[in-house]
Amino acid sequence: MDLRPGGAVPGDAGPAAPTAVLIATCVSTLVVNANTSAVSILLPAISADTGTSLDTLQWAVTGYSLVGAAVIVTSGALGDVFGRRLVFLGGLGLFIASCVLIALSGGGAGVIAGRAVQGAAGATILACGMSLLSVSTSGAGQVRAVTWWGGASAVGAAAGPLVGGVLVDGTGWQGLFWIDAAIALACVPVTLKGVAESRDPDRSRSIDFAGTVLIATVLAPALLALSEGSQWGWTSAAVLGCFALAFVAAVAFVAVERRVEAPLVDLRLLKERVLIGATIGILLSAGVINGLMYLVSLYFQNPATLALSPLEAGLATLPATVGLIAVTPLVPRAVQRVGIAAVIALGFAAATGGCVLLVFVQGDWRYGAFVLPLVLLAAGLGLVNGPASSASTSSVSADDVGAASGISNMARYIGAAAFTAAVATVDATVGSSRSSAGDGAADALAAGLSAACLLLAIACGVGMVLSVLAVRARRRRAGPKAYGAAAASHAHTVPVGDR
Repeated sequence: MDLRPGGAVPGDAGPAAPTAVLIATCVSTLVVNANTSAVSILLPAISADTGTSLDTLQWAVTGYSLVGAAVIVTSGALGDVFGRRLVFLGGLGLFIASCVLIALSGGGAGVIAGRAVQGAAGATILACGMSLLSVSTSGAGQVRAVTWWGGASAVGAAAGPLVGGVLVDGTGWQGLFWIDAAIALACVPVTLKGVAESRDPDRSRSIDFAGTVLIATVLAPALLALSEGSQWGWTSAAVLGCFALAFVAAVAFVAVERRVEAPLVDLRLLKERVLIGATIGILLSAGVINGLMYLVSLYFQNPATLALSPLEAGLATLPATVGLIAVTPLVPRAVQRVGIAAVIALGFAAATGGCVLLVFVQGDWRYGAFVLPLVLLAAGLGLVNGPASSASTSSVSADDVGAASGISNMARYIGAAAFTAAVATVDATVGSSRSSAGDGAADALAAGLSAACLLLAIACGVGMVLSVLAVRARRRRAGPKAYGAAAASHAHTVPVGDR
């Protein structure tokens, strides 16, 4: 599908994005990404206030990603059929409602439920916001708009933990959600007044709701089994039943996708080796960075280890975010010089090194010992994001770029959900085991973090090998669109690029 009005060619100067479109989409994506990155910093405060264990509150993170994975493609399809502005406004409304629900919650159940709703809202805002930008611009104007959007996303991700820490200390953890709700609410009149409605008249009006439900049915029991397996027993009826349900749902999903007119996942594209390799790279990259940020946010604040305040913990995560963002402008030129596969492999190698350093964590480590591993890991994954996103869409025909982008974006959410659940389980299981064996609190927590980082190191190593085997090394001209797509790639695969 060509999202450019009038079929404008990539070299056209093209119109600049209307100011209202830029404001509504960039501000909303900034808020969504800030909210997402801040939540792990807030969890200890939420736990203390609501009396809910951190193990349970992990679902505030994984539930968000689970629902986002299920609806990211569907929300874009709804926008194409019923109006992108209309569905974007619906996403803003859901986001506001979820913030209010979370802020007013007196228990963990309300926070988790609100975060699940927020997952649907965030995915809708990102998917339809990008579509609104694409249809309102072309050529150089589209490049500028996408770059602004990607920059807003990066700023939100970087600022989230810091802002969350400031607000916990100043207003309580609820303050973040009240402020986010107010900013999202301010985007509504801007959208109503200045953003034109658009649809895709050539798209089938069929919406794959069955596929959406089945994706959630695959992920929910699988993640539940991963989260509770150590408590229930990995061979217990409950765990085996969860995995069986996920397997049956996966089989049903494949059967449905083969028959529906407009499938959530076009199974035909899964024959593309490069797309599959790039998508696995995106899944692993998103999973590792989200899993790590969840782990260190809690570890830094634990009284037995670094005992940082929420504000200090937010500041402590900045080196990772800065490393991720700093390498982004370098990616297109690096791909031009050595090829996509080499850059992805180098990125995963650096991330593997960062994870391996953290495997040696000890209970008496101070913050300074974490800086180099965090920067190495985040910068490495920054090298992965752009090329993997580019490979996923450049490996298919022009008509399939949108579908390939949808697969990549779904993988991003799945990776975040699965890895957060997995590392939380490993961390808690090993920590509890070491504590029961008589280790002190700090040493037990360090052992849990070490084991979880070993899992992340293995994942990065797998990504390094797959990037060599599955993604063809290509050198390409680093055109303007490469920089715009790279700016957005840590959060969203943009369905445009130099081809």
